[in-house]
Amino acid sequence: MIVEIKVPSPGESISEVQIAGWLVANGQQVSSDEEVVEIDSDKATLSVAAGADGKITILKNEGETVEVNSVIATIDTEAKGEVIEKPAQVDEKPKEQDTKEAHKNTESVPGPKIKQDDPKPAENKNLNLHLSPLAKKMMESHAVTEADLVNFYKHYRLTTKDIDFYLENKDKVADTKPKAIASGSQWKGSRDFKSTNMSSLRKKLASRLVSVKNETAMLTTFNEVNMTPIMALRAKYKDQFKEKHGVGLGFMSFFTKAVTEAMASFPQVNSQINEEQIVQFEYVDISIAVSGPKGLVVPVVRNAEILSLAEIEHAIKVLATKARDNKLSVEEMQGGTFTITNGGVFGSMMSTPIINPPQSAILGMHNIVERPIAVNGKVEIHPMMYIALSYDHRIIDGRESVGFLVKVKELLEHPENMLFGSKSPAEVLLDL
Repeated sequence: MIVEIKVPSPGESISEVQIAGWLVANGQQVSSDEEVVEIDSDKATLSVAAGADGKITILKNEGETVEVNSVIATIDTEAKGEVIEKPAQVDEKPKEQDTKEAHKNTESVPGPKIKQDDPKPAENKNLNLHLSPLAKKMMESHAVTEADLVNFYKHYRLTTKDIDFYLENKDKVADTKPKAIASGSQWKGSRDFKSTNMSSLRKKLASRLVSVKNETAMLTTFNEVNMTPIMALRAKYKDQFKEKHGVGLGFMSFFTKAVTEAMASFPQVNSQINEEQIVQFEYVDISIAVSGPKGLVVPVVRNAEILSLAEIEHAIKVLATKARDNKLSVEEMQGGTFTITNGGVFGSMMSTPIINPPQSAILGMHNIVERPIAVNGKVEIHPMMYIALSYDHRIIDGRESVGFLVKVKELLEHPENMLFGSKSPAEVLLDL
């Protein structure tokens, strides 16, 4: 019986997808629950399982754009395909008897002694192998490291099939060997170039960014934050925090909490324009910009206004891991009311982030640099961060945007105030 593998629908508004990569070879024997292909939509990357046991025949190539529900492969449940298995690992340690005999024979032969290399296993470190997200996930579940793979294939006996595979694919792999160039430059000095098709995600991102510039009255206001209090708090409690909650204490949770508290005083920042109406939300869903393997994605932390710092850190960790593995669902990237992006992790000193539509504002974090500032009439050196708020002036006025950013700054420089609903302890005590 022939079973068809069709493209599933990633979402209601998506009519076509791009084949990101096949996880199996043409003609291979596959099992029903085995993931055989990854597809890219303009919102997420999805893996598709075979759905039946048998021999797979691939009908569409990697990089092709296909329609939803179209057939991209078939499985013959009665035929037997090629079974790809890992061969048994060669025993690296020779038997003691053979070692002694070899040593004896070597000593009896006259002539210069030949130094034999002692095979040493590769160090257990990141070797930057080109691995698919599915392969990484499989390695993690079986506790396999990149060094394990290198050691295995060093002792794996190559066959003609392996050589044929190399000859067919060698031109597709970029030469990564370092070149001896006198100037030390990474450029080779050629006039070559290459063209690649834009992924569905990149095309959608480009379209949205252009529409934001054309359809909104976007402005940006800046401020700076003295990060000394938060850094001192992290240094003092980070070990206890991780021991109790099982997750590290980062800066993003503080900024998320500060943003949600500041919105209580400036709710217009947490609003959106829907045609001729202003929609003001009674909750805060924070979109966290994450750089994934195939572009920028913005998974959403739901109801961030009621979460503790530990709960925010847990949510961000789960979403960031899924983003790196291309496992985010469409639902996990929809419905945000405000976005936070951190260009500081890449070394950005200052930037003007672009609004994530249909939202009305986005907060940009930047790198932390020690700078001299005036404190109580004296010059002191403190770790400082520039922060930027880009906002849609059609719905947010200058007073609200500047006031919101100042409130965020105050909460970050006095993190204890986050416990009292954006009020200072004195204001709570005096019931002001």
